[in-house]
Amino acid sequence: MSMLSQERAPIYEALEQFRRMRVVPFDVPGHKRGRGNPELTELLGERCVTMDVNSMKPLDNLCHPVSVIRDAEELAAEAFHAAHAFLMVGGTTSAVQSMILSVAKRGEKLILPRNVHRSVMGAMVLCGAIPVYVNPECDERLGIPLGMSVSAVEKAIRENPDAKAVLVNNPTYYGICSDLRSIVKLAHAHGMYCLADEAHGTHFYFGENMPVSAMAAGADMAAVSMHKSGGSLTQSSLLLAGPAMQEGHVRQIINLTQTTSASYLLLSSLDISRRNLALRGREDFRRVMRLAEYARSEINGIGGYYAYSRELCNGDSVFDFDVTKLSVNTLDIGLAGIEVYDLLRDEYNIQIEFGDLGNILAYLSVGDRLQDVERLVSALSEVRRRFSRSKAGLMAQEYIDPQVVVSPQDAFYAANESLPLRETEGRVCSEFVMCYPPGIPILAPGERITSEILDYIEYAKEKGCSMTGPENPEIERLNVLKEE
Repeated sequence: MSMLSQERAPIYEALEQFRRMRVVPFDVPGHKRGRGNPELTELLGERCVTMDVNSMKPLDNLCHPVSVIRDAEELAAEAFHAAHAFLMVGGTTSAVQSMILSVAKRGEKLILPRNVHRSVMGAMVLCGAIPVYVNPECDERLGIPLGMSVSAVEKAIRENPDAKAVLVNNPTYYGICSDLRSIVKLAHAHGMYCLADEAHGTHFYFGENMPVSAMAAGADMAAVSMHKSGGSLTQSSLLLAGPAMQEGHVRQIINLTQTTSASYLLLSSLDISRRNLALRGREDFRRVMRLAEYARSEINGIGGYYAYSRELCNGDSVFDFDVTKLSVNTLDIGLAGIEVYDLLRDEYNIQIEFGDLGNILAYLSVGDRLQDVERLVSALSEVRRRFSRSKAGLMAQEYIDPQVVVSPQDAFYAANESLPLRETEGRVCSEFVMCYPPGIPILAPGERITSEILDYIEYAKEKGCSMTGPENPEIERLNVLKEE
C-alpha cells in the first residue's frame, strides 16, 4: 500500500484551498457562507458554514467525479482493498439500497438472512426483488439471531438456482459473523454475486485479529458505515465494489436515488477519516479491542450479566465474533435489555447504542476512554443492586420465522385496509414494524401476521422499545392487504 498517497485527503485539501481564495458566492447554498443565517453560524461555527458549499469545478461533483472526489474514491478503494469505492452521503441505507439495486430487478430473487436492516427490505420494495430467507440459527440463552450456516445457504442456492445474489451481515449488530469466505465461494460457484452489509464492520479492514472483511473474503460489494466505527460524520458511508462489478453501472444506480447536492462536510469527513484509518487504524483498534475485553471481564465479574465474546464461536453460524462489540445479556438480573438501556440514560446519564428484549449493546470506538468504561461498569453494577428482580415472565426470543406470502413490493403498493392490532392475526401485513435500533423488522410487507408476532409487538411496546415503521405512529393499528 502506498503510504505516501494515503497521507493525502484530496477533498479536504481542495476545500482548504477554496477557503483561502475568498470567492464571491452567487450560487447555492443560499446562506452564503453563513452570512444569511447568523444563528446557524453561531451553532456550527464559521469554519463549518464556510465549507458548506455547492459542487463546482474546483470541488468536483459526486454524481460524476473527475478530479478531487475521484482521487478520494481511489484512495478509499486502495485503503479498503476494493476495485472501486463510492463515497455515499445518504447513510449506509443508500449504500445498501444501491448495492441491491445494482444486482437485482423486479421479479429476481435475492438470498438473505431475515435479520437484515430495514434498508435491505426497503431496497426490495423499490426494485421488486423477491427475498429468499435463510432463517438464522438462534441462541436460546441469549435470544439473538446468529449468522447463516453454510449448509443453509447451500440449500437455499440449490432450491433457487436462479437467484442473483446472496447477502450476508458482516457482522450483525451484536458482533456475530457468518463464514463469509465459504459463502462467497458458494455464491460464485453458482454464478451469483455475494453482497455484504458491513454497516458495523468498518474496523475489519484495519484492525488485527479481527473477522475477515468482505473485500478480503472476495465479496462483490459491501456497504460500509464509516460514521459508525470509522470516525466520519453521521450519514457518511462507503460502497465498496470488487472487480466483477462495472463501476459505471453502479454509479448510475447510485445516481437514481442519491442527492445531486452532496454535502462537502460529509464528503470531507469521509476523506479525513479514511486517511486516519489508513495511517493509524491498526493501533487505534488495538486499543478499542483491549478496552472491550477489559469491559467484558469487569461486567462478567458483577454477576447476573453476561457479556459474550468469542466463546460463542461454533465454526459455522457463529464463525467469528467482533470483540469490539460490547453486547451484554441482561435477562438474569430480571430486566429486559431495553429497561437497562432506559435506566442507564435516566438514572446515570449514560447513552448506550440499544437495548432489545434480552440484551444491550454499548458501542465502543476510537473515541472512548477508560474512565467512561469504568463509569458504565459501575452503573451496571448499581442497576443490578437497585433494580434487579425475578426473571419470571421475561421474553427472550428475538427471532420469529417469517411466513412470506407476497413480495415486499407487491404488498407495499397493494390495496390495503387498517385494522386494530389484535384483529390483524392471520392477515398479510403491507408495512414495516420494527424496534429501532437495531432496525431489524419484526414484520415486513408481504408477511403473515401471527399471534406470536402480535404478542412480541405488545410485549416490546410495554417494555418501552422504540417501535417504528407503521403508518399509525402508536402502533395500535396495522395496514393489511385487502382480501379479495
